[in-house]
Amino acid sequence: MSNSVFGFEKPEDSPGFLLWQTTIIWQRLIKKALDPYDISHAQFVILAITLWFENKGQNVSQSLIIRQSKLDKMTVSKSLKKLVFQAYVKRAENEEDTRAKSVYLTKKGKDLASKLVPLVEKIDEDFFKNLKKINQNSLIELLKELISNSEE
Repeated sequence: MSNSVFGFEKPEDSPGFLLWQTTIIWQRLIKKALDPYDISHAQFVILAITLWFENKGQNVSQSLIIRQSKLDKMTVSKSLKKLVFQAYVKRAENEEDTRAKSVYLTKKGKDLASKLVPLVEKIDEDFFKNLKKINQNSLIELLKELISNSEE
């Protein structure tokens, strides 16, 4: 009889631990690519979300960024402050809701985001290329399911 506190015989049997390892490896690749631009991964995600919605003709707010990114409010707020300081984004009062802040890319921010999105997408492509396409699609569906079941 085992006195182990672990629910798995081997670490490789734990989905949480495997997700942790996968995430760390993937984040390390992203960080290495973003470091020369003095942009954190969170700041990149904010730029990419803002670019995505602006390209769709939709207004972007801090709350939209929080919902889409799953980042906490403090991380989004601090990241936006740095992005404003770097002149990549502007913030303004939302015209429909004065409690909300609208977020806009500057030309400099749009140029940077347009440069970084393909760079990060290439990292994703290279990272996941060893999975068969059907397994990539299955992984996407599984991750969506986990996310949707975890939302507040």
